Amino acid sequence: MNEFHSTRRDFLRQASVTGLAASALGTPWQQLLASEKSSVKKQPMPVGKAEHCIMVWLGGGSCHIDTWDPKRKGDPKAKKAGSYYDPIPTAIQGTEVCEHLSKCAPILDRFNIVRSVHHEVIDEHAAATNRMHTGRPTTGTITYPSVGSVIAHQRGAASPHAPAYVLIGYPNVTRGPGFLGSKAGYVYLTDTTAGPSGFTRSARVNQSRQDRRERLLSKVRAEYRQKSFGGQTIQDYDESVAEALRLSGPEFMKVFQLENEKSDLRASYGGEFGQRCLLSRRLIQSGVRFIEVSHNLNFVNGTGWDTHNDGQLNQHLLIKELDSALSSLVLDLEKHKLLDKTLIVVASEFGRPAKFDSGGGRGHQSKAFSVVLAGGGLQNGKTIGVTNELGEAIVSRPVSVPDLHATIYCALGIDPTEELHSGDRPVPITDMGQPVRELFG
Repeated sequence: MNEFHSTRRDFLRQASVTGLAASALGTPWQQLLASEKSSVKKQPMPVGKAEHCIMVWLGGGSCHIDTWDPKRKGDPKAKKAGSYYDPIPTAIQGTEVCEHLSKCAPILDRFNIVRSVHHEVIDEHAAATNRMHTGRPTTGTITYPSVGSVIAHQRGAASPHAPAYVLIGYPNVTRGPGFLGSKAGYVYLTDTTAGPSGFTRSARVNQSRQDRRERLLSKVRAEYRQKSFGGQTIQDYDESVAEALRLSGPEFMKVFQLENEKSDLRASYGGEFGQRCLLSRRLIQSGVRFIEVSHNLNFVNGTGWDTHNDGQLNQHLLIKELDSALSSLVLDLEKHKLLDKTLIVVASEFGRPAKFDSGGGRGHQSKAFSVVLAGGGLQNGKTIGVTNELGEAIVSRPVSVPDLHATIYCALGIDPTEELHSGDRPVPITDMGQPVRELFG
């Protein structure tokens, strides 16, 4: 448990003390709570101007001190704790990054590095991934929606020819809509050679024939709903069918024709991961609101970002791949005048400690790690938060996961204090998260 995390027990203890104080002063408990709530809301939430969000997901736990928060040089053979690579200067004065981020470094003034993100989940990759996507602990009583689903629910698609949420990677419940239902779910694909399976209709089915089929299907579904009591399951199915039919035309599918892009641009993005990032720009142009791009594919270093043991030796291959794709994405969006409208988030489930394990790799660390934000109309070129000499503890400006989510939501014009509903139960969009206000004008 880190020093910045408040437990339920801490809250109840503090609440009881506050309640006794209120009683002594003759102030009704409900009145005090209302006063507290009112004082919190006095400071309005910032409203950003971003229209889209691309989350680059470094699944496995990327090492912050080997990428965005370099420290003194270490040595795994001598068991000397520290960074694995040398640092280089960047476009942000006084901020250095890993030497293998050489393409991002000169354009880092389009970025913000948040070096003080933290949570308390250490050993469980799945639980930590869930925390970073939903902003809340895993619970058996409610399935919370992911950040992508909340944005899809609140903002919807930016075009009638595109879905609100696309996942480029393998489907997972942590990326899903939770209690919001399938309408806030994602369309997913696992490679860039073709669009989502099932969205291309047969060449023998013209638009007139498709329209007749949809009218017949609509009638059959309406009759079935009158006779059945399927509740949310039937509703989710109907919404999924309607969404698939809406996207099955050529308007959306032509987005996946990457061969129409210039060869030198495609080459600058790099391999399959880079092509995913290029596709993300095209999806943004088509009207997709939120895209998650996974970068734990292919395991080019043997382990992906989960750099235990020998995975550390070739981690630079992953970092270079990220560097080429991310820098190209930022410059490409900027060229198309989309960078200010598109928030890029580079995140992972946790970081890595400075100490090397017996195999020369690193373990897990969640009490201090980095998340990068770029574009999105933010006040870019800032480094938020400071960690100690080995990046193992936060020295100043801690940013919780709910705070990070609140920042993302505010950037897209969504009030993070607004309540959603799981049945009759009100659920705030974030778990009392406060945006990083330094990033807003």
